[in-house]
This record gives sequence, structure tokens and C-alpha cells, in this order.
Amino acid sequence: MHINDIQRVVAAEFAAVDAVIHDELNSRVPLVEQIAEYIVSSGGKRLRPLVTLLVGKALRHDSSDLIKLATVIEFLHTATLLHDDVVDMSAMRRGRSTANARWGNAPSVLVGDFLYSRAFQLMVQIGNLPVMNLLADATNVISEGEVLQLMNVKNPDLSESDYMRVIEGKTAMLFAAATGSAAELAQPDAAIVAAAQQYGTELGLAFQIQDDVLDYAGDSATLGKNVGDDLAEGKVTLPLIHTLKTTDDGTRKMIRKAIRQGTTETDTVQAILAAMQATGALSYCTQKAHEHAQRAIDALADWPDSEAKAALCGLAILAVQRKT
Repeated sequence: MHINDIQRVVAAEFAAVDAVIHDELNSRVPLVEQIAEYIVSSGGKRLRPLVTLLVGKALRHDSSDLIKLATVIEFLHTATLLHDDVVDMSAMRRGRSTANARWGNAPSVLVGDFLYSRAFQLMVQIGNLPVMNLLADATNVISEGEVLQLMNVKNPDLSESDYMRVIEGKTAMLFAAATGSAAELAQPDAAIVAAAQQYGTELGLAFQIQDDVLDYAGDSATLGKNVGDDLAEGKVTLPLIHTLKTTDDGTRKMIRKAIRQGTTETDTVQAILAAMQATGALSYCTQKAHEHAQRAIDALADWPDSEAKAALCGLAILAVQRKT
């Protein structure tokens, strides 16, 4: 199943979300609109609002509140991207300059704050307290996940379990909030909401692990960023963790030094890539991603068959088969 096939299932709803997104970016301050439009229109697949719409459709819920909810999810995600690029000092995302590279750190952070506050204004319009509670908790956990990652920059002793805690907070939590809040809005049954959240969590984990694999195995032109950027930033992800655990002492010493330095030196990066191949690190990570994708699919086993459910399952598979 191609991403276009998945998006087609909620094409009308997706178009409605796109219209609300652009309507809600209005501001009395022109620079706010300029930066917000730039980042929102940067070419992402909008997976998080997509799963919100698919869960709503799978549970046979159709309302303007679902469209607003998907917009909230996209605004929360976009705010995190603006803040992440400042923290990571990133210059490129999705093949073009980041907002902070173009306008500076201060405007990027403040427009991120604007998107957060606009998201909460929309939550108030929806007026569903359980949904608001779920999303408020999620934004708190996401912030903690980002801080946890920041604390472990250039830390070669990060364990696999520590890594999983980081990505559960910074990535999987928003997917879980996107799916869980849609279920809460559509059919506030505890078992259904839990299944939706489990799907979102596992999808987010699969997506992030594959993202970390692509940082070492992908193509720069396709990815829209440089291969090895995580290493250059001192981020220790699962491919590095598994390589450190299974390689020889000499290579381990070289990798630990590269992590501490946040190296961009070509020979070192190539040596690390060779070590990953020799230890089977990328295959190990890909298998982990597949396991989480399957758990996402399994979480929906009791849901009635529908085109939307099939799309959700297809998206889980696509998350680990993608090259971008």
C-alpha cells in the first residue's frame, strides 16, 4: 500500500484539515504567519493528523471537531519541529533551510510557542475535557522526552532501554495522542481508546527506529538531510547502541570518541558505517521496527474491518518500508 492510497481514504477530511490549518495561522504579526506557513507547508506527509482522521473514520465518526483535532495534532507537531531545530542547531529539514537558519533562533522559538497556544485554543473550541486532558499530558511528556534526549547528547553509555524511553516520549507519545484523542472523541470506550493509543505508540516507535536507521542507511537527497547527522549532533540512537554492544574493542573505542566529539569527519563516519554492517546493527534495528509495526497492527485486531482500518495497518507496514 502506497502513502497516496492511505491518504485517499480520508482525502476529503484531509483537504478540510488543510483549509483549517491555513485559516488558523492568521496573526496580527506578519512574521508569525510567514514562519508558520513556511514550516507547515514544508512538504511533510502529515502522518499524525492522518492517523487521527483514519481512527475517526474507522470508528465511524465524522464531525468538524475531528477536523479541528487533526489540526491541533499538526500544530503540536510543527511546534516541536521548530523547537527541535533550534535545540539541534539544524540547518536543513526536508531538503530546505530550517526556519531558524532562515530567520534566526528567537523567532523560531516564539512561533513554535504561538502554534502551541493556537493548538490549545482549538482544543477549547472542541470542548471535550478527556481529549484536552490527554493532549495536555502528551505535550508534557513530549517535552520531557526532548529534555531526556538533550541530557544524553554525546553520551556513549546510553543503553537500549534508555533510548526506548527517549523515543517513547519525544516521538511515540504524539502518535499515541493523535490516535487516542480521536478514539476518545469518536467512541469514548476505555478498551477502544486504549487500543488506539497502543496502535499509536507502536507506530511511533516503529517510525522513529526506522528514521534512525535511515540516518545511516538512507540517501541524503531523498532524506532531505545529510546521512550521519545524528552522529554529528552527538545523538546516540539504536544503530550506534547495537554496534557499540557487539563490535570489537578497538572499533568501540573509535565510536565512543566519535560520539563525544560529534564528528562529521568522512573517514570516521565511513568506518562506523562499516562497523554497523559488520555487526548487523541496521538489520537488528529494522527487525525491531518491524516488531513494533506488527504490534500496532495487532492492537486493532478486535476493530471491525473497514477501509480505514486497512489503511491504518498499511501505514504501520509503510512506516518500516519507507526510504524517506
